[in-house]
Amino acid sequence: MSQSTVHEDQAPYHSAFDFPLTLRVNDSFEEFVRLNPDLVVEQNSNGEIVIMSPTGGESSDLNSEINFQLRGWAKQFGGPTFDSSVIFCLPDGSKRSPDASWISSERWMSLSQKDRRKFPPMVPDFVIELRSHSDRLKQLQAKMQSYLDNGVRLGWLIDPQTFRVHIYQPGRAIEILEAPETVSNAQILPDFLLDLKPIWKQ
Repeated sequence: MSQSTVHEDQAPYHSAFDFPLTLRVNDSFEEFVRLNPDLVVEQNSNGEIVIMSPTGGESSDLNSEINFQLRGWAKQFGGPTFDSSVIFCLPDGSKRSPDASWISSERWMSLSQKDRRKFPPMVPDFVIELRSHSDRLKQLQAKMQSYLDNGVRLGWLIDPQTFRVHIYQPGRAIEILEAPETVSNAQILPDFLLDLKPIWKQ
C-alpha cells in the first residue's frame, strides 16, 4: 500500500472559505435549513449554525462504500442505517449529521412516526465519520467526543490521509488502529466487519 506523509491536522484542500463556517443567526435551525436547502449544515451545542464544506467526488465515493457495507449488514441484523443527509437532534441541543450511522430496531421504533419522518430526536447507537481532504482532524475528534457525551455507544473516525481508525467508546481510552484491513465490534455490531481496503485504495 502506498502511503503519503500528511500531518494529522493538515487540510490540503484549498477554498475561498475556511470550512466549517460557524454563524449565529436569528432563524431557528429548521427555518435556516428550509431557507438554504443546498447547504450542508449542522448546529453546535451553543446554538450556532455550522456550514460544512461540500463533499468532493472521492470522499463521496468512499462514503457510499461505507454506507453500502453498513446497510448490507443491517438488512440481516435489523435496524435502520443513515447516510450524511440525516440530521439527529441530540440531547445537548446540537444537530449532527454523521457520515454513516445505525440505530437498533427497538430504539428506532420507540419513536413516533412523526419523529421518524423529521429530524430524529435520538442519539444513534453507532456513528462513522470519514475524514475528507477539507476536514481538520482536531475538529472531527471534538465531534466524535460530542457524540460520546450525548450517548453514542460506538464511534469510528476513519482517516484515509493517515490510514488510521480512531475508536471511540464510552468509558474507554481512544484506540487508534494503524492501517487495519478491517474493523469490527462484536458486542455492539454482531457479525459486522467493515472492509477498509477499498477506503485505503485512493
